[in-house]
Amino acid sequence: MEDIRRKPDKRDKNQGIVNEDIRAREVMVIGDDGEQLGIMPKKEALDKAYERDLDLVLVAPKAKPPVAKFMDYNKYRYEQKKKAKEAKKKQKVQQLKELRLSPKIEKHDFETKLRNGRKFLANGDKLKISIRFRGREMAHTDRGRDVMLDFAKQCADLAQIESHPKQEGRFMQMTLIPKKDK
Repeated sequence: MEDIRRKPDKRDKNQGIVNEDIRAREVMVIGDDGEQLGIMPKKEALDKAYERDLDLVLVAPKAKPPVAKFMDYNKYRYEQKKKAKEAKKKQKVQQLKELRLSPKIEKHDFETKLRNGRKFLANGDKLKISIRFRGREMAHTDRGRDVMLDFAKQCADLAQIESHPKQEGRFMQMTLIPKKDK
Protein backbone atom coordinates (compact mmCIF):
# COMPACT_ATOMS: atom_id res chain seq x y z
CA MET A 1 0.00 0.00 0.00
CA GLU A 2 1.41 3.35 -1.06
CA ASP A 3 1.64 6.11 1.55
CA ILE A 4 0.00 9.25 0.10
CA ARG A 5 0.93 11.77 2.76
CA ARG A 6 0.74 15.34 1.51
CA LYS A 7 3.54 17.82 1.83
CA PRO A 8 2.77 21.48 2.46
CA ASP A 9 4.10 24.15 0.10
CA LYS A 10 7.77 25.16 0.08
CA ARG A 11 9.07 26.19 3.49
CA ASP A 12 10.33 29.65 4.32
CA LYS A 13 11.92 30.94 7.50
CA ASN A 14 8.57 32.10 8.98
CA GLN A 15 6.85 28.75 8.65
CA GLY A 16 6.41 26.15 11.37
CA ILE A 17 7.70 22.60 11.38
CA VAL A 18 5.20 20.27 9.72
CA ASN A 19 4.56 16.51 9.37
CA GLU A 20 7.76 14.52 8.64
CA ASP A 21 9.96 17.53 9.39
CA ILE A 22 9.18 17.12 13.12
CA ARG A 23 12.25 15.55 14.73
CA ALA A 24 10.90 14.78 18.21
CA ARG A 25 10.08 11.14 19.00
CA GLU A 26 7.08 12.00 21.15
CA VAL A 27 4.78 15.00 20.96
CA MET A 28 1.94 16.41 23.03
CA VAL A 29 -0.98 16.43 20.59
CA ILE A 30 -3.81 18.95 20.44
CA GLY A 31 -6.78 18.11 18.22
CA ASP A 32 -8.20 20.40 15.55
CA ASP A 33 -11.02 21.34 17.95
CA GLY A 34 -8.54 22.39 20.69
CA GLU A 35 -8.92 19.20 22.76
CA GLN A 36 -5.73 17.71 24.26
CA LEU A 37 -5.20 14.16 23.01
CA GLY A 38 -2.15 13.51 25.19
CA ILE A 39 1.44 12.49 24.59
CA MET A 40 2.00 10.03 21.75
CA PRO A 41 4.80 8.89 19.44
CA LYS A 42 5.30 11.03 16.33
CA LYS A 43 4.32 8.24 13.93
CA GLU A 44 1.01 7.61 15.70
CA ALA A 45 0.25 11.36 15.76
CA LEU A 46 1.02 11.62 12.04
CA ASP A 47 -1.25 8.67 11.26
CA LYS A 48 -4.12 10.23 13.22
CA ALA A 49 -3.57 13.57 11.45
CA TYR A 50 -3.65 11.90 8.02
CA GLU A 51 -6.81 9.96 8.96
CA ARG A 52 -8.49 13.32 9.53
CA ASP A 53 -6.91 14.69 6.31
CA LEU A 54 -4.95 17.29 8.32
CA ASP A 55 -1.31 18.19 8.96
CA LEU A 56 0.61 17.80 12.21
CA VAL A 57 2.13 21.22 12.96
CA LEU A 58 4.63 21.87 15.74
CA VAL A 59 3.34 24.92 17.67
CA ALA A 60 5.67 24.86 20.68
CA PRO A 61 8.95 23.19 19.69
CA LYS A 62 10.85 24.18 22.86
CA ALA A 63 8.31 22.62 25.28
CA LYS A 64 9.01 19.28 26.98
CA PRO A 65 7.61 17.31 25.16
CA PRO A 66 7.08 19.49 22.05
CA VAL A 67 3.45 20.48 21.38
CA ALA A 68 1.90 19.69 17.99
CA LYS A 69 -1.54 20.48 16.65
CA PHE A 70 -3.77 19.01 13.95
CA MET A 71 -4.65 21.65 11.35
CA ASP A 72 -4.91 22.27 7.62
CA TYR A 73 -1.52 23.92 7.29
CA ASN A 74 -2.04 25.54 3.89
CA LYS A 75 -5.30 27.08 5.09
CA TYR A 76 -3.55 28.31 8.26
CA ARG A 77 -0.76 29.92 6.18
CA TYR A 78 -3.35 31.56 3.92
CA GLU A 79 -5.11 33.05 6.96
CA GLN A 80 -1.79 34.34 8.35
CA LYS A 81 -0.91 35.99 5.03
CA LYS A 82 -4.37 37.55 4.87
CA LYS A 83 -4.01 38.99 8.38
CA ALA A 84 -0.55 40.35 7.58
CA LYS A 85 -1.87 41.98 4.40
CA GLU A 86 -4.72 43.63 6.34
CA ALA A 87 -2.30 44.94 8.97
CA LYS A 88 -0.04 46.32 6.24
CA LYS A 89 -2.98 48.11 4.60
CA LYS A 90 -3.86 49.91 7.82
CA GLN A 91 -0.40 51.25 8.56
CA LYS A 92 0.65 54.63 7.20
CA VAL A 93 4.10 54.82 5.69
CA GLN A 94 5.62 58.20 6.45
CA GLN A 95 7.94 59.51 3.76
CA LEU A 96 10.58 62.19 4.14
CA LYS A 97 10.05 65.04 1.68
CA GLU A 98 12.66 67.75 1.26
CA LEU A 99 12.32 71.42 0.36
CA ARG A 100 15.33 73.57 -0.41
CA LEU A 101 15.14 77.24 0.40
CA SER A 102 17.59 80.10 0.03
CA PRO A 103 18.49 82.79 2.56
CA LYS A 104 17.63 85.41 -0.11
CA ILE A 105 14.33 83.81 -1.18
CA GLU A 106 11.73 86.17 -2.66
CA LYS A 107 8.20 86.37 -1.24
CA HIS A 108 6.45 84.61 -4.14
CA ASP A 109 9.01 81.76 -4.23
CA PHE A 110 8.65 81.37 -0.47
CA GLU A 111 4.85 81.13 -0.79
CA THR A 112 5.16 78.49 -3.51
CA LYS A 113 7.51 76.39 -1.36
CA LEU A 114 5.21 76.95 1.61
CA ARG A 115 2.19 75.72 -0.37
CA ASN A 116 4.07 72.56 -1.42
CA GLY A 117 5.32 71.98 2.13
CA ARG A 118 1.81 72.33 3.57
CA LYS A 119 0.56 69.81 1.00
CA PHE A 120 3.25 67.30 2.05
CA LEU A 121 2.43 67.79 5.73
CA ALA A 122 -1.31 67.41 5.06
CA ASN A 123 -0.56 64.05 3.41
CA GLY A 124 1.16 62.93 6.62
CA ASP A 125 4.74 63.10 5.34
CA LYS A 126 7.75 64.34 7.25
CA LEU A 127 9.28 67.53 5.84
CA LYS A 128 12.97 68.35 5.82
CA ILE A 129 13.78 71.97 5.03
CA SER A 130 17.32 72.79 4.01
CA ILE A 131 19.20 75.92 3.04
CA ARG A 132 22.57 75.96 1.29
CA PHE A 133 24.73 78.99 1.95
CA ARG A 134 26.97 80.09 -0.93
CA GLY A 135 29.99 82.32 -0.71
CA ARG A 136 29.36 85.42 1.39
CA GLU A 137 25.99 84.07 2.57
CA MET A 138 27.99 82.11 5.16
CA ALA A 139 28.46 85.39 7.04
CA HIS A 140 24.66 85.79 7.32
CA THR A 141 23.43 82.40 8.52
CA ASP A 142 21.00 84.22 10.83
CA ARG A 143 18.95 85.20 7.74
CA GLY A 144 18.66 81.54 6.77
CA ARG A 145 17.57 80.65 10.30
CA ASP A 146 14.92 83.40 10.17
CA VAL A 147 13.59 82.05 6.84
CA MET A 148 13.32 78.54 8.34
CA LEU A 149 11.61 79.69 11.53
CA ASP A 150 9.18 81.80 9.47
CA PHE A 151 8.40 78.69 7.39
CA ALA A 152 7.77 76.68 10.58
CA LYS A 153 5.56 79.47 11.97
CA GLN A 154 3.48 79.50 8.75
CA CYS A 155 2.97 75.72 9.08
CA ALA A 156 2.27 75.77 12.83
CA ASP A 157 -1.37 74.69 12.37
CA LEU A 158 -0.31 71.51 10.48
CA ALA A 159 3.11 70.68 11.88
CA GLN A 160 5.46 70.84 14.79
CA ILE A 161 9.22 71.12 14.76
CA GLU A 162 10.98 67.79 15.25
CA SER A 163 14.49 69.18 15.00
CA HIS A 164 15.26 72.88 15.19
CA PRO A 165 17.47 74.55 12.56
CA LYS A 166 21.02 73.36 12.90
CA GLN A 167 23.98 74.06 10.71
CA GLU A 168 26.31 71.45 9.28
CA GLY A 169 28.97 73.03 7.08
CA ARG A 170 27.33 75.04 4.31
CA PHE A 171 23.89 73.54 4.99
CA MET A 172 21.28 74.37 7.59
CA GLN A 173 18.49 71.84 8.15
CA MET A 174 15.25 71.61 10.08
CA THR A 175 12.65 68.84 10.24
CA LEU A 176 8.88 69.25 10.60
CA ILE A 177 6.46 66.45 11.40
CA PRO A 178 2.66 66.50 11.04
CA LYS A 179 0.70 67.13 14.23
CA LYS A 180 -1.11 64.15 15.66
CA ASP A 181 -4.90 64.29 15.39
CA LYS A 182 -6.53 64.15 18.79
